[in-house]
Amino acid sequence: MKIIACYSNKGGVGKTATSVNLAYAYAQAGYTVLLCDLDQQGAAGFYFRVKPSKKLTDARFFEDVSRFTKSIRASDFDGLDVLPANLTFRDFDVFLSRMRNKRSRLKKALVAAGSDYDVIILDCPPNFSTLSENVFRAADQIVVPVIPTTLSERSLAQLVAFFDEQKLPKKKLRAFFSMVQRRKTLHLETIEKMRKQYKKRILEAEVPFAADIERMGENRAPVSIFAGRSDASVAYQALFDELEKRGVPNK
Repeated sequence: MKIIACYSNKGGVGKTATSVNLAYAYAQAGYTVLLCDLDQQGAAGFYFRVKPSKKLTDARFFEDVSRFTKSIRASDFDGLDVLPANLTFRDFDVFLSRMRNKRSRLKKALVAAGSDYDVIILDCPPNFSTLSENVFRAADQIVVPVIPTTLSERSLAQLVAFFDEQKLPKKKLRAFFSMVQRRKTLHLETIEKMRKQYKKRILEAEVPFAADIERMGENRAPVSIFAGRSDASVAYQALFDELEKRGVPNK
């Protein structure tokens, strides 16, 4: 089993769209996939037509594998299940901060509850927190969407600095450019500069700014379902292919 986190410390960069489309791509490739919607807004579950869970009465469900597994819902696609979000997820940090082994609790829970899955994808809230640090430690790969603008560039620098400060393995990071508009000089210049700065840490795949991605909310489905030949669909497939090719970094 491998754990892939879709994370950014900046909101509005296409993180949830990435989670949803990657989950679908992995399922289409024959993997059994669990998409965990850890963001209390529940957008990932919404895209897959899965309602927020009412059974997760508090964040301590991570201690109860039975409650965890009973909260998982099947999607409309073979091999793809969803752990929907719940408003009580806002209590994750309080819960984790009280635990002695808080650094490993998330991974232990995911491994125990997700033993039937080949791939677990985590759609994470956009912040630095005890939960996000747990995610960084639990994940085998951390997929980071970056809009090629100054603020997103700064956010990636903050993330890398956080990894340095906490002595986390930066080789887990898999950044890629999201919402790319190649007619914009700023985007082209930022992409060129950041590729030189971060080199192999940034993937070759780029996801364009596209109306088809925005229509995911209207269609409540991954892009490939309703716009399979679109540039966005091709880009997400390229992202999946590159993640598979790079594989899980050595510990």
